[in-house]
Amino acid sequence: MIEDFRRLDYVKITILGFATSALWNSLHSIVLPLRLLDFVGESEKNTSLGLLTFAGLALAILVQPIAGRTSDSSGFRWGRRRPYILLGTIIALLILPGIGRAESYAVLFIIYCLLQIAANTAQGPYQALIPDLVPEGKRGLASGVKTLLEILGGIVLVRLIGYLMGRYSTGGESLWLWLVLGALGSVLLIAMLATVLTVSERLATGAPRLSFIPALIQSFKIDVRAKPDFVLFLVSRLLIIMALTTLQTFALYFLRDVAGVINPAEVTANLLIVVGITMLVAVYPAGRISDKIGRRPVGIFSGLLGASGILVFFLSSKYGYILFGGAIIGIATGAFMSSNWALATDLVNKGEEARYLGLTNLATAGGSALARLAGPAIDFFNASAPGLGYQVMLGACFIYFIAGAMLLTRIKGGH
Repeated sequence: MIEDFRRLDYVKITILGFATSALWNSLHSIVLPLRLLDFVGESEKNTSLGLLTFAGLALAILVQPIAGRTSDSSGFRWGRRRPYILLGTIIALLILPGIGRAESYAVLFIIYCLLQIAANTAQGPYQALIPDLVPEGKRGLASGVKTLLEILGGIVLVRLIGYLMGRYSTGGESLWLWLVLGALGSVLLIAMLATVLTVSERLATGAPRLSFIPALIQSFKIDVRAKPDFVLFLVSRLLIIMALTTLQTFALYFLRDVAGVINPAEVTANLLIVVGITMLVAVYPAGRISDKIGRRPVGIFSGLLGASGILVFFLSSKYGYILFGGAIIGIATGAFMSSNWALATDLVNKGEEARYLGLTNLATAGGSALARLAGPAIDFFNASAPGLGYQVMLGACFIYFIAGAMLLTRIKGGH
């Protein structure tokens, strides 16, 4: 652990989050919803998108803790984390062009799943850089910087992606899609090189080495009696991630079908920018405040605030109301992500940081995956009455926010 942690060091250990956020935010919110319309019909689009992303994220749930546990037990001369970051990112870059080359839903399904496996091989070890290197009293700030860069990654390219995919979806040439994939791949490559070449890991022998089957079991093992707070943390995070991801995943179709916008790709990009800017406003002060008053009060407030944003969507589907509700949810998201990740770093076991932070993916990717199952429900209720499916979706998100906030009140450990 580095006691003399400088400002630039915070950026070095979190810059990869900028790139992965740009990748997944663009793919999940704009690229995949529009790419799917090349292969599936209108009545099946929510279901197809939900099942596609559910499968990929289910793989992420499996891969990230295993990669984290393997990283914990590694003892490479240049670190426990960077070799996996390098390998996973290179494989992801080789797979990414398949999104453009896919000629059927089945092929796109396979490509997306492989991309999730590769990216999460890098992400599991990457997430351990904060507990590895940051002094305990500065982890709230480090988590705030991490979330800040992830938010920036989600909005810096999104207007460009929305414009290019808008040209693609209105009958334009495939060139527009390839420009999108090229931009995302370039950002990912630069961030990976910055991490691998500039981060200095402290030498460590790593956790005990195990054979494959014991290592696999150990990767997912949680002593529920010894770590009740960590279990409550996982369930709370899962619920709030479900709310946020449901809204993000089906936003383009909601704007297209309910709000009736002409160019849903560009309007979705505008909404994401509003959410991202308000997240930026909240994330840094939330991280600092959580260092002073604790992680849980900030997390509880963010869950209740997110629920209030859902109420705005219920009031009206007009564009202005949608942007206002999105701004409220953006503030809630920024505060939640910053304080919640700091709480995770407080609750992990010493010597098993990457494994336990990989296990948070049971909530992160697990909540994201379960959120995708709203797709078939949306199509089912929409078939009964136009727009009913989206009202059911909003009601479920409201419940997720409230329940997630209430669970945080039961956590006794951590800061």
